[in-house]
Amino acid sequence: MKPAGLILAAGESTRMGSDKALLDLQGVTFLDHILDLFLPRVSPVVVILGHHAQQIEAAIAPRPGLRFVVNLRYADGQLSSLQTGIRALPADAPAALLTLVDHPAVAPSTLDAILARALAPLVIPRYQGRRGHPILLARALLDEILALPPTASAKDVVRAHAAVELDLDDPGVLRDIDTPADYELLR
Repeated sequence: MKPAGLILAAGESTRMGSDKALLDLQGVTFLDHILDLFLPRVSPVVVILGHHAQQIEAAIAPRPGLRFVVNLRYADGQLSSLQTGIRALPADAPAALLTLVDHPAVAPSTLDAILARALAPLVIPRYQGRRGHPILLARALLDEILALPPTASAKDVVRAHAAVELDLDDPGVLRDIDTPADYELLR
């Protein structure tokens, strides 16, 4: 069975000043760009929305394998959104490829390299020794994240397990687009 996909897009984008999911990257939104990378490789792809959920969902064309879920408690932080997404995955999904909507510059070959190691419990790409996104989490780790209390972080689970770390020539795994200046550099 194929891994599923999780795309976190629930935040308020306060530093950016507008919804990052809808920013333009080469003629498509950040979210559309990531969906174009994920949908041929993983299924289903669950997009977790929160702030401006209706506007973001309305801007994205429906596609086979795409599911939207809304975290009504998105203001509680990223963990609550991730847990919302994990709950929406099929029970038999063996793993999930997880990314943030503000990391749109990842190379397709990076996803292929990560998914080629889908039997590992945790796969993390690195560029110049620094860990990035997307990451692959086996079902057991997803279940551990679900069990975390609201005050915890998914990083607690990631740090508690040995990972297959892939050294890749892809600076996109580190490109976090949080501010207008970050966005201008990307464009």
